[in-house]
Amino acid sequence: MAYLGENIKKLGFGLMRLPMIENEVDIEKTKQMVDIFMGKGFTYFDTAYGYINGKSEEAIKVALVDRYPRESFQLATKLPAWAGAKTTEEAQQMFWTSLKRTGAGYFDFYLLHNLGDDRTQSFYDFKIWDFLAKQKQKGLIKHLGFSMHDKAAM
Repeated sequence: MAYLGENIKKLGFGLMRLPMIENEVDIEKTKQMVDIFMGKGFTYFDTAYGYINGKSEEAIKVALVDRYPRESFQLATKLPAWAGAKTTEEAQQMFWTSLKRTGAGYFDFYLLHNLGDDRTQSFYDFKIWDFLAKQKQKGLIKHLGFSMHDKAAM
């Protein structure tokens, strides 16, 4: 089996912090940054449902997805089920919201975001594991995983 990242250069474009004008993403500056990044042969972009209150996913649509062929980049985003969802439907809707915001059609990498401590339980309570496995089977997620921000001793 080949290494998953074998054809991806080892530098990713994180969209947690983008240039801003007041409370809005400076989309023209972000487009320039994306163009430079892609022009250097880099193709991996990382965002999340909650980055810049959802504006990160919206910005990547305008700066990347609407301007480059879908097969020319890899897009990762993350679902934080513990961040405000009160029901299974609300937690699962985060996936659909991210898909709509990005306009990507599918995610190359989709992560259950920030497992650890008391946050992990919400992914079970809201049946996110099974829900996302089904989306992967449908081809809406190419690679499914998780991120973890916790102490070594759990």
